[in-house]
Amino acid sequence: MKTLILSVAVASSLLLSGCVVSVGGGSDSHYGSDWEDREFNNRKHIANLETGVGYESVLRKMGVADFNELFEKADGTYRVLYYRTQKTMGDGVTTKDECTPLVFKNGDLVGWGDSAYSLMR
Repeated sequence: MKTLILSVAVASSLLLSGCVVSVGGGSDSHYGSDWEDREFNNRKHIANLETGVGYESVLRKMGVADFNELFEKADGTYRVLYYRTQKTMGDGVTTKDECTPLVFKNGDLVGWGDSAYSLMR
């Protein structure tokens, strides 16, 4: 009896060894992990930022921003870099509402997030 069960188990494993089950696979699966990794890394880097850090230093750490803005106000020059940190739509297109803004005044980081951006306006 044990021999029969062992034979069936071996035969089943040999017959099924070529079967692959892909859950959520397809051509988007690699892309999905890329944006998830990117969002996680951006959140991780942003969580470790400190105000007063220079623009170039942040750019070296964070890489190219998804969006950026530059404008002059009476109290100085402002630059805002937007980094993707969360997904809202599964369309593969990054929008500003999926990003966290980093706000620089005269080349130094003064804050990040929607509250920092709204104070600047």
